Amino acid sequence: MIHFEKYQGTGNDFIMLDNGSGEYDNITVHTIQYLCHRRFGIGADGLIWVKPLEEGPFEMRYFNADGTRSFCGNGARCAVKFAKSLGLFHEMAVFHAIDGIHEAVIDGSVVHLKMKDVSEIARDGEDYVVHTGSPHYIRFVPSIDTVDIVDLGKEIRYNDSYRSEGINVNTVEICDDSIKLLTYERGVEDETLSCGTGATAAALATIFRTSKNGAFSMPVHLKGGDLEISGVHEKGLFHSLYLSGPAEKVFDGTITL
Repeated sequence: MIHFEKYQGTGNDFIMLDNGSGEYDNITVHTIQYLCHRRFGIGADGLIWVKPLEEGPFEMRYFNADGTRSFCGNGARCAVKFAKSLGLFHEMAVFHAIDGIHEAVIDGSVVHLKMKDVSEIARDGEDYVVHTGSPHYIRFVPSIDTVDIVDLGKEIRYNDSYRSEGINVNTVEICDDSIKLLTYERGVEDETLSCGTGATAAALATIFRTSKNGAFSMPVHLKGGDLEISGVHEKGLFHSLYLSGPAEKVFDGTITL
């Protein structure tokens, strides 16, 4: 029997497991796929376990719904809330993830997550490729309302360039001082209501293409809610990056395998 908690961050939903005893260290791909299945299991975009470490407050390990691993911004924000409920930190969270060490603070319902610096934004024709813990393909469009993100996402994600490693596909509509975003996520292989690493990548690509330098703060509107990306851009280097948005517990329960 597995005890779990369910969290969501702007519509990205995650199964949370307390791995303090280490019992989920070797959780199988089959189990992850079953638990994340929306018909036969609990249902989620991904599964996360957290456990304390001697050299830091805790480790967060994220699995996509298909069992593959990556970094997940919204998942990390939810993991911070979950870790707080387990008493794994007091004021600032410092935790290990697949892409290294992250910091985060909680302000009410909002979690401010520090992201890794980004020093390279690549081009693929007229589009952009940005790695923000997970790789993202960014295409700017006049209106996201005219885009079938699942069809487009599959077309790009499974082309010869990205088939082997996979890539998340995002379409971005620029508004006055904000952007709107749609995301097709690898590992889920479908549209998700939100994507934290995608929102970060889209904001950075927007600023990069307009050659704006200095401090910035950009609201990102997604189907599941709003996120905010802030940081500093200095001649191609993005640093002091934060992904901010709500993270909430939905329910908890038990399931027997």
